[in-house]
Amino acid sequence: MTTIDIDALKRKYAEEREKRLRPDGNDQYVQLKDQLAHYLDDPYTPYTERAPKTDHVTVAFIGGGFAGLVTCAYIKQAGVDDVRIVEKGGDFGGTWYWNRYPGAMCDTASFVYMPLLEETGHMPTEKYAHAPEILEHSRRIAKHFDLYDNSLLHTEVTDLEWDEARSVWIVRTNRGDEFTAQFVGMGLGPLHVPKLPGIPGITDFKGHSFHTSRWDYDYTGGDPTGAPMDKLADKRVAIIGTGATAVQCIPPLAEACGELFVFQRTPSSVDVRGNRPTDPDWFAEIATPGWQRRWLENFTATQSGIVMPEQDLVMDGWTDLARRIREKIMQLPPDNLTPESMMAAFEESDFEKMSEIRARVDAIVEDPATADRLKAWYRQLCKRPCFHDEYLQAFNRPNTHLVDTDGKGVERITERGVVVAGVEYEVDCIIYASGFEVGTAFTRRAGFDIIGRDGLKLSEAWADGMVTMHGVHVHGFPNMFMVQVAQGANLISNVPHNFTEAGQTIATIVRHAVDLGAQEVEVTEEAQAGWMDLLYSAPRIGTIGSPDCTPGYYNNEGQPGAVDWFLGYPGGAMAYFTYLDQWRNSGDFKGLEFR
Repeated sequence: MTTIDIDALKRKYAEEREKRLRPDGNDQYVQLKDQLAHYLDDPYTPYTERAPKTDHVTVAFIGGGFAGLVTCAYIKQAGVDDVRIVEKGGDFGGTWYWNRYPGAMCDTASFVYMPLLEETGHMPTEKYAHAPEILEHSRRIAKHFDLYDNSLLHTEVTDLEWDEARSVWIVRTNRGDEFTAQFVGMGLGPLHVPKLPGIPGITDFKGHSFHTSRWDYDYTGGDPTGAPMDKLADKRVAIIGTGATAVQCIPPLAEACGELFVFQRTPSSVDVRGNRPTDPDWFAEIATPGWQRRWLENFTATQSGIVMPEQDLVMDGWTDLARRIREKIMQLPPDNLTPESMMAAFEESDFEKMSEIRARVDAIVEDPATADRLKAWYRQLCKRPCFHDEYLQAFNRPNTHLVDTDGKGVERITERGVVVAGVEYEVDCIIYASGFEVGTAFTRRAGFDIIGRDGLKLSEAWADGMVTMHGVHVHGFPNMFMVQVAQGANLISNVPHNFTEAGQTIATIVRHAVDLGAQEVEVTEEAQAGWMDLLYSAPRIGTIGSPDCTPGYYNNEGQPGAVDWFLGYPGGAMAYFTYLDQWRNSGDFKGLEFR
């Protein structure tokens, strides 16, 4: 094995990070409103008029992605049928409703990523399912658990207010609805509000443009299932961004476009994917009762458990890094199992892995200068890791041009095209693969503030940062549940596993409250403070959210201060899920008050 000069690598990482640092942080991106509001239009489902709702439901859930589908499915399984999902899209699916760009697929193995497979009897067709199958699975869940009938699609919540006299939430929407709910859940997700880079002249461009989450197949030709984009054969197309979305859609674009210009600020780390069809005979052998929970726990324990499972069922890029790290940590002498020595072992494993990923670029990309610009100089978990078997190969095509901005980004946009380092690239179309709002305020992403007990607004309660118990409960906001990753397991490699555990917990709490005849459930101030103290007391082992990483949404674009949405349970994700399972099944619900 080639010896790695760790000090030299650290210097290189710091130099590359310095290029990306900028004082405006998240403010470098622009909100899609006014002249840019058309980027939010729904190109997929016609808008249907309906009468406003003024009724009452037991549970209202805001968001129809996996968080809402899974939670409401478990609530229905618990025998509470009066459930309503409010979703701004024209159908269920959340990020998979919006992201229909060519080549879209999951980055985590389907068998652990797609929830409720066992309950719905679905066999994923591939190890990494493509977007149309995942969207259809969302619909399958909704149909299986009868979630369509009472739900409100193409509907956005505008106000959410606690009515203390009646112990209900008042829900108001942009469709004139004003109904009440005893319990409210929210699974708004970090990947549903698209953002654009704040590039000067972005509204000046006279050609065609769109965001990847609103793909315009009328312009490009083709469809989400992979039909050729035959209308691009004579087009010069720019794509701005080289993150996880771009890694997936650049290969089909390279094949379709007359000329493709890829504008890169920071390269992604792109490891092997190794996708393959699912063998039905193999699946029949593994799909015995309880199979998906076993796979979920195996995947999570492989990455974060104290004891590594004897068998790695998933065997992918996520578990590969985890196995490397674990092996190095286990080699440490018992008297040297300190946070410092474990972090050193973590870093060494990461340096080895990233060196292999950079070597892969050299092995695939034919032009040495292009290969050098495609190499990621940061730790693997500083940014969303990518896995793909056609992305790097796309840059060997004569019609595909990498325009590296050396960390600076695009200089400006003109009527005719894109300018980098004073050079204008004239194009017919600009595609923005610029991602979604993650680090902005929750109320901005939600589109509304939440008014809880005594008129307290969530924006006020979180003025100094997000504060919860389990990432689910917020003091001052009774009967309200949040379903997301932060301040709980913080498992980013398989986000739906977080939803599965939170959904089961919320269903258990709602069922318990109904059986008790309790009108309200609320976390105590003391329990919430104790939970936050626990999260902050643990040493941070790992890189997610680290301020010394290359700027990105994982670390609040490199801005100083705690990144509260990436705090997790001290013992890791598997320890958290074990704790939560015991907590919800004990019947005590320690930290909650039922009134």
